[in-house]
Amino acid sequence: MRSKILQYLFVWLAIAACEEFLLEPPVENELLDGPIAGLSTSQQQVFLAGDIAFNDEIFGPESGLGPIFVSTSCGGCHAGDGKGHPSTVLTRFGRQDGTGFDHLINLGGPQLQHRAIAGYIPEEIPSEATAITELIAPAVTGLGLLSAVSDQQLLNLVASQQTAGIVSGSLNYVKPPEFFKPQSFHIPNVDGDFIGRFGKKSGAIDLLHQTVNAYKQDMGVTTEFDQEDPINVQVSSLNTDPIADPELPAATVQNVVFYLQTLKAPIPRNPDDPLVQSGKLLFENIGCANCHLPTMVSGLHPIEPLSEKVFHPYTDLLLHDMGPQLDDGYVESQELSSEWRTPPLWGIGLSANSQGGAIHLMHDGRAKSLEEAIVLHGGEAATSSTLYQELTTQEQQSVLTFLRSL
Repeated sequence: MRSKILQYLFVWLAIAACEEFLLEPPVENELLDGPIAGLSTSQQQVFLAGDIAFNDEIFGPESGLGPIFVSTSCGGCHAGDGKGHPSTVLTRFGRQDGTGFDHLINLGGPQLQHRAIAGYIPEEIPSEATAITELIAPAVTGLGLLSAVSDQQLLNLVASQQTAGIVSGSLNYVKPPEFFKPQSFHIPNVDGDFIGRFGKKSGAIDLLHQTVNAYKQDMGVTTEFDQEDPINVQVSSLNTDPIADPELPAATVQNVVFYLQTLKAPIPRNPDDPLVQSGKLLFENIGCANCHLPTMVSGLHPIEPLSEKVFHPYTDLLLHDMGPQLDDGYVESQELSSEWRTPPLWGIGLSANSQGGAIHLMHDGRAKSLEEAIVLHGGEAATSSTLYQELTTQEQQSVLTFLRSL
């Protein structure tokens, strides 16, 4: 925390030291990071602690990194709280068999750790794997509002889409980890599984579930919630690590979860621009808004700034079949391998800021432009993709201008 406080102090001194030189503050709607409005003083302190743990803490062997890992920090994959880059891609693997999808846990699955600390060797994908997928990290802003949407609202969305018959979203039910504590808005199915809503295929139930998995699978860092390091079967079938477990206390994990919950939602730019407004109308008219739902409402939540708020994420948080072209063969829980959760579009216009100046879209970053991403939509989104391609060049530019404004 000291380093973050010193950074703020140095900025203040630089401004105060010279009356003739004033630093221009960054424009709020050009930044993804920053707290949601309405936090108390004590909540702001927790937010700052989580910010430091997420963006400043770089793990090394002495602090629990590895012994096999993908990245050395959370910020290494989420620069500026934005989307990841193909250079930091996450690789997951498994195998479809007669009884379902096997994540090959005993062979080091579900995720490849392609780097290792000194004295260890990186993991390799086992020959038994028949499904391999690559995923770039999503932006993390606005996640608290998405986490506060009630399960009942998601169930209602599924029912309304089935009734309308235009698209048909589904829910991914996930077996909860032992540390999961359901809130009043969580509704289990008959098997005791809960609705997943985070991750490319909704494989995580809540932000604690997502964060604990990320520490373990991305950095090889154990926590009080999961005290087993990833295994590399090329070395041993045991979880071996020179640092005693857990390597990260629960308080730090909870600070990071609070930080993710209370990051502000991305702020649109130029919403009153006639070109943006016409693009928004076209976006809705060609059916994109059937899945990229413009407006959602959060339910009751213990963090007041997240409670009963209207917000505009451009997602329905549901899974949709995107067709064979985007079928990666991989399954997180109970979904089809061609199903993907509708990604929120808010903040998409700032993606290049965290991706090295050029955008990399879709689950694996294969699309290098907004238009390419639209054209790649198949399955339930094929009609909208076709309708976009049938628009005039001017109309297409309006749609793209609208998307860049989010």
